[in-house]
Amino acid sequence: MTFKGTLLAAFVAVQSLALAAPALAQDTYPTKPIRIIVPFTAGGVVDSIARLVGERLSVKYGQPVIIENKAGAGGSIGTDYVAKSAPDGYTLLCVSPGHAVAPSLIKGVGWNPVRDFRAIEGFGVIPNVFVVPPEVPVKSMAELVAMAKKATQPLTYATAGVGTSNHLSGELLAQSAGIKLTHVPYRGQPDALSDLLAGRVTMMPLTVALAVPHIKAGKLRPLAVTTRARSSALPDVPTVAEATGLKDYDVGTWFGLVAPVKTPDAIAAKLSADVAAILADPAMKPKFDILGLELAPQGPKQFDAFIASEYDKWGKVIKAAGIEAQ
Repeated sequence: MTFKGTLLAAFVAVQSLALAAPALAQDTYPTKPIRIIVPFTAGGVVDSIARLVGERLSVKYGQPVIIENKAGAGGSIGTDYVAKSAPDGYTLLCVSPGHAVAPSLIKGVGWNPVRDFRAIEGFGVIPNVFVVPPEVPVKSMAELVAMAKKATQPLTYATAGVGTSNHLSGELLAQSAGIKLTHVPYRGQPDALSDLLAGRVTMMPLTVALAVPHIKAGKLRPLAVTTRARSSALPDVPTVAEATGLKDYDVGTWFGLVAPVKTPDAIAAKLSADVAAILADPAMKPKFDILGLELAPQGPKQFDAFIASEYDKWGKVIKAAGIEAQ
């Protein structure tokens, strides 16, 4: 073989290896434990959903899938950790609305949900439902809006804290309906719910799973759910959009899995397909139902676009509300 022929053969061999690399990565991955970082404390809904998915991935891959809680700074500490991790598919992040909201609320956040991550799969959404204690004299969302417009003092609404989906639900309602509401933040939904039941606040956009038992017991009255579609747990309760005519109103606690942005396409595609199969398994639905999760899988491109839209949407809402990053 001539020198040129040798060079040509070597070039072809290198190109063949390069083309085969993605398929090889997909076929061999994973060869060691995978970590799913939850940027909040153990026991919460993000943690619970991550564990359900992680358990099934572990069975499928024959490798441990470890759920690791790295809480702090509204989820930004764990998120920053994943953004800076090796993009090899072995460190993933379970995300919720704070992933899109934190950069607008927390000073010094060094990561960006659009720039620094790539989507693996969106899981679905947990709706909130606007509820009031029985002594509040309204029976519909339209009546609540009318009451707020006539009130001499802004009505109060309880939330699990600044930047939570409860907070965003109330703030978007105030801006969309042109009413004034006073935000009363608590450390978490249980504390907020306690004061709501005691009548110390007018209302709360409460997670459906927490609201249902109190609605059935007659301790809270449901007015409207915050998502675009009705909740399967409360099928007779209209959406805010249906009840008020605010067609663009849509807020929920969504969840999904993302990876560092430079994670190889083949690994991301494998993870996406395997997570999608887990979500489609009928045996998983009752487990998600307990948490109030309305399954609505989104593939990588769709989930990436969704996160980008949430980042843009809530940045504008937060700015309009005059909420300063802290």
